[in-house]
Amino acid sequence: MTEPFRATVLTLFPDAFPGTLGASLIGRALKQQKWQLETLDIRTFSHHKHRSVDDTPAGGGPGMVLRPDVAAMAIDSVERFDRPLIHLSPRGKPLTQSRVRELAAGSGMVLFCSRFEGLDQRVIDSRQMEEISIGDYVLAGGEIAAQVLIEACVRLIPGVLGAQQSIVEESFEGNLLEYPQYTRPRVWEDNEVPEVLLSGDHGRIARWRRDAATSLTKRVRPDLVDKNAKPE
Repeated sequence: MTEPFRATVLTLFPDAFPGTLGASLIGRALKQQKWQLETLDIRTFSHHKHRSVDDTPAGGGPGMVLRPDVAAMAIDSVERFDRPLIHLSPRGKPLTQSRVRELAAGSGMVLFCSRFEGLDQRVIDSRQMEEISIGDYVLAGGEIAAQVLIEACVRLIPGVLGAQQSIVEESFEGNLLEYPQYTRPRVWEDNEVPEVLLSGDHGRIARWRRDAATSLTKRVRPDLVDKNAKPE
């Protein structure tokens, strides 16, 4: 029997988990052991007075940096097997749906959540950590970013969401944003559901959705449109 997808999170705030990962269908799948989550408190690996995990930046500057000895001990305590070791960082490669699909197809991942001014570079280099960013902004720590990455992966695991077709048709699949969605009532505040969606003509509906997705993507994310362009 195949082992379920397993996410191991190294953090100074283990109580932040499961957070939203324990809610709705993702949380139900966790309870049903369709995927597994474990947290390790980085602070327990400190042998310093008051369980200190950080120190001042070499060369001076504001803030504190996570110590390499403490971080490495925490990382090395984890049985990784073939799971990638990921450092959530604003300077990492932007997270994409294609990378999410790759990670979701594997056995899981080990996530390191930084705090303060970040993690000593020597640990990142020596442990060959993959750095991933969830956006061009800075958070106080990597815990929220870790939850974002985990949810993005777990929802792709067969049986977690139920309707696989909805996953195929959503945003970023095929480098297009998802088409607009509508439901009852048919008329709301003088605005009607587009007639084509009520026609029962599946061909027309499919064409409308494709055109609407293309138009929306051109307007909101023109960078994605360039990815769809075929070479001449």
